[in-house]
Amino acid sequence: MKQSVITRLHTRFEDIVHQEDDTEYWLARELQPLLGYAKWSNFEQVVEKARVACATAGQPVADHFADVGKMVDVGSGAQRNVPDIALSRYACYLIAQNGDPRKDEIAFAMTYFAVQTRKQELIEQRLAEWERVRAREKLTVSEKELSRIIFERGIDNSGFARIRARGDTALFGGYSTQGMKDRLGVPANRPLADFLPTITVKAKDFATELTNVQVQQDGLSSEDAVTAKHVQNNRDVRDLLVQRNIVPESLPPAEDIKKVERRLKADEKRLPRRSTPLPKGEPDADQVDGE
Repeated sequence: MKQSVITRLHTRFEDIVHQEDDTEYWLARELQPLLGYAKWSNFEQVVEKARVACATAGQPVADHFADVGKMVDVGSGAQRNVPDIALSRYACYLIAQNGDPRKDEIAFAMTYFAVQTRKQELIEQRLAEWERVRAREKLTVSEKELSRIIFERGIDNSGFARIRARGDTALFGGYSTQGMKDRLGVPANRPLADFLPTITVKAKDFATELTNVQVQQDGLSSEDAVTAKHVQNNRDVRDLLVQRNIVPESLPPAEDIKKVERRLKADEKRLPRRSTPLPKGEPDADQVDGE
């Protein structure tokens, strides 16, 4: 996520936080557009999923979701009550968790509401970790898809391993998978991708996705043909990176992805304790957007 996007979103999320005594809370109708939802009815469905997740986690739903409302003018001197929901930090996190993860706003919100402090540098760090975990998961999916596609064409697991290894050699400028593991100090029983920086993981994923499409599009069926295509794709991706002064084999190793995943999950488990319950009275809904 670009720095400019992070800064803009951080400012917008800061602008809508409410304070009552020492309690911070957010209003659902103000959060809705920030998470990329145009219709209140669609956003309500996400909120309801978040309520269920809250109850499933053993947290008192009333401590985190409080129904509120406000009388708004509808013209000709008439008013009507528009429902809204006051949300704790934990409630906002659950809502983001149940949103569309492809949206930058959702990715930002998950991190924004997960950290105890709102310091932007911590948000940026956690976003980078979350993005790397997502990229690693995506690579796993694309590699499984390649394995499935070529298995249907009679290429077994050993053939898949050879194809993937040749692709790594092309991407890393002649270094084999084992050579890169030695270079980066990767344990023998762990995948190389678990210790690669995000840009390299995404490069491997992109090359694999290209191979997946081309194997089916071009009707490739032999191991040699698939290997040649996968090598070319990895070489092309490498050339693109090198043209931008990014040399895959020269990048330093990244932290063990398993440690990053455990840290992110630990943050999620601590979040309910960090999130101050909403006051028992109804917070004042200072501003409610129309539907």
